[in-house]
Amino acid sequence: MNNEQRRAFLRQAGLGLGGAALGGFLPGIGYIGAATAAELADPLALKSPHFPGKIKSVIWLHQNGAPSTLDLYDYKPELQRLAGEPVPASFLKGIKTSTQGGVGKLFVSKERTWKQYGESGAWFSNLLPNLAQHADKLTFIKSSTTVGATHDISILKLNTGDLNPGRPSLGAWITYALGSANPDLPPYVVLYNGDREPSAGSVNWASGFLPAVYQGTAFRPGENPILYLNRPDLRSPAQQRASLDLLKRLNNIGADRYPSDTELRARLQSYELADRMQTAAPKAVDISKETAATKELYGLNDKTSQSYGEVLLRARRLVENGVRFVQVVSGFPEGADIDRQSWDAHSELDQNHAVMARMVDKPIAGLLHDLKERGLLDTTLVVWTSEFGRTSWGESGSGRDHNPWGYTQWLAGGGLKAGFTYGETDDVGLQVADKEKSVDTYDLHATVLHLMGLDHLKTTFIHNGRSERPTVVYGKVIKDILA
Repeated sequence: MNNEQRRAFLRQAGLGLGGAALGGFLPGIGYIGAATAAELADPLALKSPHFPGKIKSVIWLHQNGAPSTLDLYDYKPELQRLAGEPVPASFLKGIKTSTQGGVGKLFVSKERTWKQYGESGAWFSNLLPNLAQHADKLTFIKSSTTVGATHDISILKLNTGDLNPGRPSLGAWITYALGSANPDLPPYVVLYNGDREPSAGSVNWASGFLPAVYQGTAFRPGENPILYLNRPDLRSPAQQRASLDLLKRLNNIGADRYPSDTELRARLQSYELADRMQTAAPKAVDISKETAATKELYGLNDKTSQSYGEVLLRARRLVENGVRFVQVVSGFPEGADIDRQSWDAHSELDQNHAVMARMVDKPIAGLLHDLKERGLLDTTLVVWTSEFGRTSWGESGSGRDHNPWGYTQWLAGGGLKAGFTYGETDDVGLQVADKEKSVDTYDLHATVLHLMGLDHLKTTFIHNGRSERPTVVYGKVIKDILA
């Protein structure tokens, strides 16, 4: 028996009775619980969670550029009182290095007013009047922390858990662990608004050391989010199918010869998925047939919120069609007259946040209402997050610097205590008040995985002889926010 015959025998044995003897352990993949022949043949085959999950899908709303949550959710009377004064030394204790602009005087916007909403009494500023109406649907984490204060680095950590490229994104881990719930659509989709791809791009939805088939699929903004989806008019379905079958046979020869080439196997999967998507995808992303009332709900009638509203309406349609993880990166409105085309307001915060908040406020409120009305909020997790927060001191006289020491994020959906707040920052909103309640990116990831029915300690992949997991060597589930 030559080498090729031995490889063929082992492959066939692994997909037959011999597969049971492997005990679910595959080199380069790790432990797969009760691996079936279908799962081994199709890496996107549906897989069982570790335990029954509370949710089926995640919509991950990354507010790119880092909004000042001090100007959105985190009302601080003491900051109002001390505005214009130097930061008292007691609030700077434990901060070893300042951010790029140094420590300035405490800053409060003259444009900001505050009010409590809902039975929960959650605070919202006048920047988010629509989202405030959904206060009792939200679960706030006001003790968020991270590492690093540079956008690309902290964005990478937010999405992958590491400061350097190379690790899988959270969406890739979930796709690897659970497979696809709809074989005709990518299980992991990335959406964004604006006229260009988000900063740092695809490393934030890459599969890292996982097989390439688990990476996110980016959909462009606009009427045609998927390029080259339609079959040429002169090419029949039968001709296309014959070409794909030939291509599959040829690629399988290469895949058998190079079994560790995950890029090639991902290419095989992508060709087949693209063929199926020609029917399913246009319906899933086509928002033209949505009612006028729904379009108004998402802010499509307002030029400032239109592009982001279209993205969130697509996100709802995708989870409605079984997509597991939708990663939405905020861009900026078309023609927006702001210096920084994201939430990154080192100066002119009032001007910047007035535009950015108006862009996202009504669409996000509309998404929450729509999911609730359609019975999808109980099975969908919406996560409002950013790479870090912004300082309680001012910069350039009218902006705020980067703050990784204490800021706000929120979640909404199945399995959570709605209308609940976990943790808090200090009296000027600079650092987490109770370090025992600090929530790092790893903790957020562990909690999202838990709600999907996955134990972050048992979601593993063997890479370079090491058993890797989504939360590296950190992370804990934030049990206090679970229903």
